Amino acid sequence: MARLFGTDGVRGLANADLTPELAMAVAASAARVLAPQTGGSEVRPTAVVGRDPRASGEMLQAAVCAGLASAGVDVMQVGVLPTPAVAFLTGELNADLGVMISASHNPMPDNGIKIFGKGGQKLADDVEDRIEAGMAAGPERPTGAGVGRVYDLPDAQDRYIAHLLGAIPHRLDGLRVVVDCANGAAWAAAPQAYREAGAEVIAINALPDGENINEACGSTHMDTLRETVVAEKADLGIAHDGDADRCLAVDGNGELVDGDQIMAVLALAMHEAGELADGTLVATVMSNLGLHLAMKDRGVTLRTTAVGDRYVLEELRAGGFSLGGEQSGHIVLPSHATTGDGLLTAMRLMAQVAATNKPLAELAAVVRRLPQVLVNVKVSDKAAVATSPTVSEAVAMVEKELGETGRVLLRPSGTEQLVRVMVEAPSQAEADAAAHRLAEVVAAV
Repeated sequence: MARLFGTDGVRGLANADLTPELAMAVAASAARVLAPQTGGSEVRPTAVVGRDPRASGEMLQAAVCAGLASAGVDVMQVGVLPTPAVAFLTGELNADLGVMISASHNPMPDNGIKIFGKGGQKLADDVEDRIEAGMAAGPERPTGAGVGRVYDLPDAQDRYIAHLLGAIPHRLDGLRVVVDCANGAAWAAAPQAYREAGAEVIAINALPDGENINEACGSTHMDTLRETVVAEKADLGIAHDGDADRCLAVDGNGELVDGDQIMAVLALAMHEAGELADGTLVATVMSNLGLHLAMKDRGVTLRTTAVGDRYVLEELRAGGFSLGGEQSGHIVLPSHATTGDGLLTAMRLMAQVAATNKPLAELAAVVRRLPQVLVNVKVSDKAAVATSPTVSEAVAMVEKELGETGRVLLRPSGTEQLVRVMVEAPSQAEADAAAHRLAEVVAAV
């Protein structure tokens, strides 16, 4: 039987895979695991619950709140807010757990449930397994005054924005920015936060109707943002995904500034200010070689992890590091957030533009992105590819040819009989040729 929790909570087609019954059961079990009742205690546990604007969120929020209340937990509803806002408020309000109802960048028909523990921390695998196992249990439920209460927290967004304003080293006065809110969770919070920080804000895709979240907009569809930045003569553009835990940018020329470049700008600013712990940036193996070379040239150590924000978080915590993230724009600043926060990332990036009085294009140019080719190769046995001497020799040969000007990475798929062949090289032609040459060797195993 497949594990209920994926890499980032429970996710599926709303009302088909992710039903109200399932949401209620997950929430009730999470309450029992994360906020166990102790007999005789007069203080009830509490939970923070937020959502993105997709239509099914209303239904699933009701189910989650019912599940929590049925386990004797008082619920603070914060409405439509970004995932990092729910994580922040869980810690700020000293709640026992937090629940975000969102499917992030997925299409509108999907939805998901992300659960945070005490302090707004993401859950370890073993805790998720305990929640899943506990769903089958049917403990005696509280009755009467023991049933949890559900109420709204009207100042939730203001609390979150005050937190963001306190986390930037420089105001954004003088900047003209276009923000693509993806008709998602940041539709109100992002424009308000950027304006209160001093920027002139042009908001697009900020009219959610429950059905248009991520629809040809946001960080997965950047064309409209690029065009608007140029047309409005803005200094830069910011793109969020549906739950706003990510941030990508566009410079004043309409050119994409990806997560690697954003991390580089932030890392160098923090390094200069003495805020980059151990002079170290954490990224995944999929970050472009251009980031590696840029950091090496400027005396910053780059540590790499497996693909996935949870692995970046684990490395940040283990090493006590202060900045990490992914090429996708999921960036974590542990001094200010327990998870990726697209609004915080955007504000720190814009603060550096304002502080240096340099255009984003100039700051981002520190990273010269090398051409990257990714080929998915169907195989009969992923394990055989990993141990194949023929594959190892072919990889070694390409690596020798590229030297320090390129990189090779072979990654087995976690769910299919596929091996992903990634090659970076000084030119697109070299990357294409090397990737397809290696793909033929892999396919023959």
